[in-house]
Amino acid sequence: MLLYQFFEYQRTLLSPFTAWMKSSAKALSDSDSPLAQLPGASCFAAAYEILYRLGDTWEKPTFGISAIQRDNHVIPVVEEVVLDAPFCRLLRFAAAPVAADDALQSSTPLLVCAPLAGHHAVMLRDVVQAFLPEHVVYVTDWQDARDVPIAEGPFRLEDYVTQVQSYIHWIGAEPLHVLAVCQATVPTLAAVSLLASGGEPTPTSLTLIGGPVDARRNASAIDRLVACHPLAWFQRNLIHTVPDPYPGAGRDVYPSFLQLAGLWGAQPCRLLQVHYDYYLDLMRGEAEHAAMHRRIFEANLALLDIAAEFYIDTVEIVFQEFRLARGDWRIHGEAVRPQDIRTTALLTIEGDRDTISGRGQTQGAHDLCRRISAHDQRHVMARQCGHYDLFSGPRWRTEVYPHIRAMIREGT
Repeated sequence: MLLYQFFEYQRTLLSPFTAWMKSSAKALSDSDSPLAQLPGASCFAAAYEILYRLGDTWEKPTFGISAIQRDNHVIPVVEEVVLDAPFCRLLRFAAAPVAADDALQSSTPLLVCAPLAGHHAVMLRDVVQAFLPEHVVYVTDWQDARDVPIAEGPFRLEDYVTQVQSYIHWIGAEPLHVLAVCQATVPTLAAVSLLASGGEPTPTSLTLIGGPVDARRNASAIDRLVACHPLAWFQRNLIHTVPDPYPGAGRDVYPSFLQLAGLWGAQPCRLLQVHYDYYLDLMRGEAEHAAMHRRIFEANLALLDIAAEFYIDTVEIVFQEFRLARGDWRIHGEAVRPQDIRTTALLTIEGDRDTISGRGQTQGAHDLCRRISAHDQRHVMARQCGHYDLFSGPRWRTEVYPHIRAMIREGT
């Protein structure tokens, strides 16, 4: 099928109009431009800005965390790539110590496992920023599959598990804390399980947030959609080949433009609200709020292509066969046994308004990790939280982050 190629032709055709809208927005908003003095200029400038960004080719957003506030000090933050693999980079964020004895307070490592479900890891920017005052934060930064040459081979769900294991080995399991969000909860729990089964050290704590550990429980609309179609349907309708001139030309992927169409279909109100908030900020000239909403805007619209084999594996293993929950998942011949985890504290967090991961799906990890002592197991139902509230925005800061921080402090 040539859908991907057709999409690229269409994007190229619209590029002159996109460039014109960008120039018009600037001309109507730049204080040095006479057009900006016309009545209603701010309204038209905001509208052109929205249209431009809707038609633009979205590049991968940056985290943009240059400094944090700690003890009334502005502390610079250093972001660096510490490991670089074809499908994933491991990012390290660290705040500089403000005194010679402050390094010890900031050295506890936290590994944030971002989902490989379409959005870039920058969606977890609020998570990284919240933990930086007290931790060195590592983030799995998954690469856009269209940029990975086909010679690098396929990428499967089991490769995600192996990648997380390698990161835990590299950072050191003790006193590492691990946090996984959404789709990442399943392979991350599997990675820790395999370490435990092999008699290796496991992280001090594991936090799982809003993920389909047991997708049989309270199936959401997305779960039901996935469950009622055979794998051949996904292969036929959602998998397409990357065209030239991308480095990954010839690779089969679940393209970002189809994912974006799915997001608009599943959550139109949320995405419209993001656009409307950004429009109002631009129209009112509220630069600081506009910059914040622009980051949200970009994070929501900038998606990555997912390797076809990884996507199909996830559909089959997580949402159709429920192998982790049923106890019959094997990776490279080894059984995934969460019941072998003993020394890792487990925290699961769900949102009472989550329409993506049903209530009880993440909590199911406690039934699987039954050899962890009751003292080291906790579950939180975050109030008035939809899926995205669990890792971004004010609800993340008030309803989710304090519970994770408290557990980590107890175990450190």
